[in-house]
Amino acid sequence: MSRLGRVTDTGVGRALRARVEGWLLLLRQDLWTVRADPLPPSTWLRWLPHGVLCMAAFGIILGGTGDMNDNGHLAPGLALLIAVAQGGAVVLGMWRPVPAWWLAMGAFVVGAATLRSQLGFDPETYTWPWTAAGIIGLLLVLLLLALRVPTRAAIAALAVTALVTIGLESLLTGVARRHYDSTSTVAVFLATVVVVLGTALRGRREARAELVEQTTLTAEERTRRTLLEERSRIARELHDVVAHHMSVISIQAQVAPHLVENPPDELRENLAGIRQNALEALTELRRVLGVLRSEHSGPGEPFGEAGDDTTPHAPQPTLDRLDALVENTRAAGREVVTDIQGERRPLPPGVELSAYRIVQEALSNALRHAPGARITVRLTYEPDGLEVEIVNGRPTGPPPPSTGAGHGLLGMRERVAMLGGTMTAHLWHWDGFKVTAFLPDTPPADTPGTDHPTARRKGTS
Repeated sequence: MSRLGRVTDTGVGRALRARVEGWLLLLRQDLWTVRADPLPPSTWLRWLPHGVLCMAAFGIILGGTGDMNDNGHLAPGLALLIAVAQGGAVVLGMWRPVPAWWLAMGAFVVGAATLRSQLGFDPETYTWPWTAAGIIGLLLVLLLLALRVPTRAAIAALAVTALVTIGLESLLTGVARRHYDSTSTVAVFLATVVVVLGTALRGRREARAELVEQTTLTAEERTRRTLLEERSRIARELHDVVAHHMSVISIQAQVAPHLVENPPDELRENLAGIRQNALEALTELRRVLGVLRSEHSGPGEPFGEAGDDTTPHAPQPTLDRLDALVENTRAAGREVVTDIQGERRPLPPGVELSAYRIVQEALSNALRHAPGARITVRLTYEPDGLEVEIVNGRPTGPPPPSTGAGHGLLGMRERVAMLGGTMTAHLWHWDGFKVTAFLPDTPPADTPGTDHPTARRKGTS
């Protein structure tokens, strides 16, 4: 063999040895531990499996004690000690499966070795090396083990159980076969079936948990994406409002020096600075809006959409268009009542736009989910803001299948939170629904401890 071949063989051997050592290290960590791993309560049966296991352990103790004492001719104290170890392993397995398996194997070795000396004195046959109670305890312990440990650890525990069983029976040389019935084959076969069953159940549980986790992550991601899209939509709508004010400031700053005869140089400089800042702010605002529109525009739509049915350059709707919105809903065959309370007055453009969109979304939800229900739209002008309330009664028929994403309330809450207001949405009087939002007409306070008028309207959003 060439030197290159020897080097290659040495490298492969080292890699194989390292892999085997790593596998043995994992098995040692899996099967040489006393860590707690409690058996979780069943989804439907809750603590019933724990009670059944405790009753089975009690039966193993009673049956094993009587069997080893009467048929195995062991002293009552020794028979009880071995049976308690076998039954106690089942109870321990509900909290610490690995130590429970070691306890069951230890009880088996002690019991088999002790019973071996008694087999030649009884002319009747006796089950050996595993007793009937011992087999039941072993199966329960292996099932609890396979349900909680990795597959490699369950297979390793099964292999150790088989080797110990067959090896211990092979040491029997001085006792005739007619004096006992061998249970090694039955015990190993049943143990294999139980380990396979427990491993399959564990894999199924992990797959289901992973599916639930993925579904939760997908729902959270969908909600997050919808939230970002709604915020972008709100930003695009408010662009026209903010851009209008910035343009007015720029024009006024440019015209102001011509309205004063011989204005001082300081005034000209200040007004020029105001105009320059307004133009720069307007430029940055358009740049940000361009990014938002580019992220949510399709091919051939460089500017996207500014709203539901408006172009980027169309004026954003205000409460002046509320009557047209209500008439569209009535044209769909629904009864809509409008109630305006308080002295109607102009509100900030952001409040007008948000109030209009909230009413629009609430009416759309009522059309989709409450067919035939009567709808009431109530606007209450208060000294510190506007209260919007949309209530629909009980539907007269089942709602049709909805193709929406189900995030309309999310968009309402975003608009209300942006203005520092509050909102509630809940069922109302026998399958009806009610949405209430308060929109303050002044921006929310930024400093802690400021007593803002909307503080008294704190609600659930």
